[in-house]
Amino acid sequence: MRKINKNTSNHREVEVLDALRRLGGSARNSNIADLLGVSEETVRRTTKALAKADLVRRVHGGAYLPDAHGEAGVFSRLGQRSDEKNLIARATARLIPDGACLFLDVGSTTAFVAHALRKHENLFVVTNSLNAAQSLAKRRGNRVFLAGGELRDAEWGTFGQETEAYVKKFRFDFAVFSVDGIDPETGFLLSVPNEAALARTVIAQAGHTIVAADQQKFGQRAPLVMCDGADVDTLVTDTPPGVAYSSVFENWQIAVVTAVPAEAA
Repeated sequence: MRKINKNTSNHREVEVLDALRRLGGSARNSNIADLLGVSEETVRRTTKALAKADLVRRVHGGAYLPDAHGEAGVFSRLGQRSDEKNLIARATARLIPDGACLFLDVGSTTAFVAHALRKHENLFVVTNSLNAAQSLAKRRGNRVFLAGGELRDAEWGTFGQETEAYVKKFRFDFAVFSVDGIDPETGFLLSVPNEAALARTVIAQAGHTIVAADQQKFGQRAPLVMCDGADVDTLVTDTPPGVAYSSVFENWQIAVVTAVPAEAA
């Protein structure tokens, strides 16, 4: 990573870079702002300048150091199709009432959901995602529990037997997942074995399972079945599914919510 040019940098940029390192190399703007005692707008302006100098990567609602995560990691995915993910996230958040007990996974779309839930009150949140935990901790009476286990940099979350054992302690009103693909024959797909195993464990503990996925996930291939279609209660997406998928979701008895922009709602 490049060093800061003393002729073009300022004290605030140095502070933000230091804050990112202290927060593990990546963080939401709100967490950087809390740590430094400044406004989120100040953080946004500063990270914008740092991004122009190729010192950070900006994503929706946050930033990360270029050498902190692999290119396929969740923080780089946060910058892909961010408008669609933000739309889906707001629609998903509307399905969850204040005071609910919920699980949030490590997916990039779920990270947007966590951000959209920031105005909710008294949530009881269990997650293996550091992104989700950072977004919702210490806000509006929320209680946030981070599941223990092995920390994986690419997903910025915890996995393994310890994580699965931890989530078995809870009964969730809602569980929210991102997926890597939706297959009309086998169901909802993921690429990482530990992620798929944890998802199946959580689904068994959840009263209502929500998948948040944009249109590009329809027909997308991935090697592991997270769950059968019948195990999902609601799919939130950004585009109405075609006739073939509508029939599949009806057979699976999945309620499909198509997110629309606020001005069109």
